[in-house]
Amino acid sequence: MKQVQSPLLALCALLATSPLSAQLEATQDVERIRSLAAAYIEAQLQPQTAGATLFVEAAALDARLRLPACEAPSAFLPPGAKPGIRTTVGVRCAAPSWSVYVPVTVETELPVLVLRQPAARGAALTPADVDRQLRRVPGFATLYLTRVESLTGRHLKAAAVPGTALTAELLVNDLLIKRGQRVTLVAATGGFEVRAQGEAIADASPSGRVRVQNLASLKVVEGQAESSNLVRVGP
Repeated sequence: MKQVQSPLLALCALLATSPLSAQLEATQDVERIRSLAAAYIEAQLQPQTAGATLFVEAAALDARLRLPACEAPSAFLPPGAKPGIRTTVGVRCAAPSWSVYVPVTVETELPVLVLRQPAARGAALTPADVDRQLRRVPGFATLYLTRVESLTGRHLKAAAVPGTALTAELLVNDLLIKRGQRVTLVAATGGFEVRAQGEAIADASPSGRVRVQNLASLKVVEGQAESSNLVRVGP
């Protein structure tokens, strides 16, 4: 006798073997995508955080995201990108082919120099102006000042309030030569030194390059600031 298959059973069998069913049953774990993105950045930044604790957090992905399962997804940075406080990391799969971009943020816990009191723009800070405190701060360790010796020869680029964690970007080197200042130009030629009086037409930090106008010839030359009143021209 011929066996008659129930329409309901036939439909269930069709769904169980359809590509759509397989895709729904084998979707990529989005938490693995997040962990891959975070681990990729952490591996690149870890050598920069000696003596500090690194915290890397990947943003939550859209709960509606459905991707085919991948055996070996890999993380990458888009062309021209590099790890920073906030970085977009790509995670992709070769087969089946897909890619996702995940925002990743970085924080670091380490002892940093913190202002004790308000400080004006241009202020030269001393050890008495700062405390060394354990802080969890945005970014990675190399952005922050951790030793009072780092204050020498530098001043604040902008006013800062008490409790500010000092970064390398917040301070700039003191000027050795200021625009309009009279300086001595020194050039070595044939085993002799030639000196002339000049006027700086730009500011210069220690060992920085500066353009100077020779007061005798009115020619503008560029040299290296060696002291507060001497610029060496040439190699």
